[in-house]
Amino acid sequence: MSTGERREDSSEEMFVNLPPLKWSRETFDSMVQKFKFPDSWGVQYPDEGQTTANAPAGYITLFWDYFAEGKFRLPVTKFFLEILSYYKFHISQTHPIGMVRIRHFEFLCLSMHIEPTVNRFRVFYQMHCSQVFYSFAQRASAKKILSNPPKSFHDWKPKFFFIKAGVIPMKMLCQR
Repeated sequence: MSTGERREDSSEEMFVNLPPLKWSRETFDSMVQKFKFPDSWGVQYPDEGQTTANAPAGYITLFWDYFAEGKFRLPVTKFFLEILSYYKFHISQTHPIGMVRIRHFEFLCLSMHIEPTVNRFRVFYQMHCSQVFYSFAQRASAKKILSNPPKSFHDWKPKFFFIKAGVIPMKMLCQR
């Protein structure tokens, strides 16, 4: 799907080959400490061989690159929740480049004392989907607001962890 509009068919079947965990426990522990995740969030390092689809009941999957490269932070902002709600995809289906674009747009609005909204975001970006991962592409008719977007993220899928679903206060759709 690359129309840039809302998904209407949430029963669409999509499949992606999910790689198993591939990052060190030390790097994970360092991330948890750096971002000061409280114990109440139940952050868990996956077991060897687990994939992103193996989140325990009551947990969701997040990716290291959301934090390291996408400037994603918890707790999430109202704007970020509105993006997920409007486009009807699960946070674990967000591509890190999409995360960069969402967060950059939000920072830009806030720096100009403008409230970031989904309608304003849609002026500049349209949704793009590759397998089960969603991102946003610059609209051809829109002024470019991110001058040097990242071209790609390598090896981001195997660097995941689990966190209690209640940390992100909304019921999210999941297309797995």
